[in-house]
Amino acid sequence: MGNFLLAIKLGTKVRDRKNMQNRKIILSSLLAATLLAGCSRDGEIVVSSGVGVFATRTGCPIVGVPDGTGDITLFNPASSREASAIDVTATLTKLRPSCNSGGETIYSEATFEVQARRANAQGARSVTLPYFSTVVQGGSAVVAKRVGQVTVNFADGQYAANATGKAAGFIKGEAARLPADIVAKINKKRKPGDPDAALDPMADPQVRAALVRTSFELLVGFQLTEEQLRYNVTR
Repeated sequence: MGNFLLAIKLGTKVRDRKNMQNRKIILSSLLAATLLAGCSRDGEIVVSSGVGVFATRTGCPIVGVPDGTGDITLFNPASSREASAIDVTATLTKLRPSCNSGGETIYSEATFEVQARRANAQGARSVTLPYFSTVVQGGSAVVAKRVGQVTVNFADGQYAANATGKAAGFIKGEAARLPADIVAKINKKRKPGDPDAALDPMADPQVRAALVRTSFELLVGFQLTEEQLRYNVTR
């Protein structure tokens, strides 16, 4: 199941981008749209085009929820997919990242909330839901994956309940930092009249490849079965 889920992820977009406060960009030209792919938050490397565009980045990963994995639906009976058989629904939301980018190892953590609702409010009930956290490098290479559980407790007569969870991942610092020669290419001062004054450093294949290679994501979502994932995608 893990390989199936990750294969789906690699071909999809990350949904929860509002948690990317670790990016701080000052925009003054269209070049910034390209810089966004590799930018994080205030830190060790300053990337500048030399024409008024600046971005500060560290190895802290972008945190998000892959499409199709932020919701889970439980049925009773389990084999049914009728609306009348929906037992419990839950949404993974409010992802809040934190990151320590210093040292040889970068530690990234994200807390989240699970908002659940059940169809039958009679009696107290606990529902345990599995979730995954995955560190992805360059948008495609899975570096690590962990599976955890979060339990939602419903009181008698209560239809809705919330729970909190936490995901974390480790990244090698050297893998998330741009090489010195790439930083020099990006930060090279270009004066009017120079042959390369109008050249976009992001157009250099080596620079683009380095930005992709040193970009990481910490992705969090429900650990779904193939059938649950198919239900989310096709409903």
